[in-house]
Amino acid sequence: MAAPSGRRARRGPGQRRSSCCPAELSPKSTHNDTGGAGAAPIREENIIVSDQADKPRRTVFFVSDRTGITAETLGHSLLTQFDGIEFRPVTVPFIGTKDKAESAARRINEAAREEGARPLVFSTLITDECRAIVKAADGMYLDFFDAFIGPLEKELGLTSSHAAGRAHGVFDAETYTRRIDAMNYALANDDGITTRHYDRAEVILVGVSRSGKTPTCLYLALHYGVYAANYPLTEDDLEDGKLPPGLDQHRKKLFGLTIDPSRLQDIRQERRPDSRYASIRQVNYEVREAEVLFRRYGVPFLNTTTSSVEEIATTVLHSAGLQRRFY
Repeated sequence: MAAPSGRRARRGPGQRRSSCCPAELSPKSTHNDTGGAGAAPIREENIIVSDQADKPRRTVFFVSDRTGITAETLGHSLLTQFDGIEFRPVTVPFIGTKDKAESAARRINEAAREEGARPLVFSTLITDECRAIVKAADGMYLDFFDAFIGPLEKELGLTSSHAAGRAHGVFDAETYTRRIDAMNYALANDDGITTRHYDRAEVILVGVSRSGKTPTCLYLALHYGVYAANYPLTEDDLEDGKLPPGLDQHRKKLFGLTIDPSRLQDIRQERRPDSRYASIRQVNYEVREAEVLFRRYGVPFLNTTTSSVEEIATTVLHSAGLQRRFY
């Protein structure tokens, strides 16, 4: 099936992707703060938690002296427990000076005046001066580090370093290099472009087009340092009823992804409306035959229909017994 050069010899209609992201995923929009000199960049994203327009609305600030990823992650995890409110998240990263902290405080106060309710403020600020300024603003201030650092210092008998950026900074060159190498590998071995380097792969994701292979590979590389390749099963592969030669010799590395046909049709319809590629008959055939192939060769597989890319990647990591390189 594979050409001598290691590149795919055949490809069914609609199999070549023009983007590394599935159609249903879209990036966050970013905006710059115009709050004056020394202001930090602001990321705003409108998220409607409920379909009902009469639900109360609250602004949520995620403030940090670095990227804000930790504050966002922990804060969003807590907010998902509250279904009756529409939240408007605003991320304010890189609050490393007094001027930037004061700018963030003004934004919080402005939101409180406009909405008539205190914004929620999730903070991972380290420096005492910046924390005090933001905490004094008219918001409900929730400090993740303040809640946990003190008890940890007491239990461990040590004083924390109070160093900013340890969670997401480049302080470990080896870890950073591994992350970049894994990302480059995932991109170079995406969509069955080549099978020549599968000996380096730790896992090879297999499935029909648009079943979630590429975003999962990228997530495994970026967050876990896993070398992940992916191979789309084309109509030619499914008609043969056999694993393509480029995969057969790496059978122990294979992990299948499948998806409910109705969901797959929706995704393909957005990409190629009213095409054979997006027809319910075609997606039913491909999904059915792919699962038959997985069972025939003992390839473990996961239905991705209701799973996020984070959940898919974590399931693959643990089910395949892969080693997580960093946290």
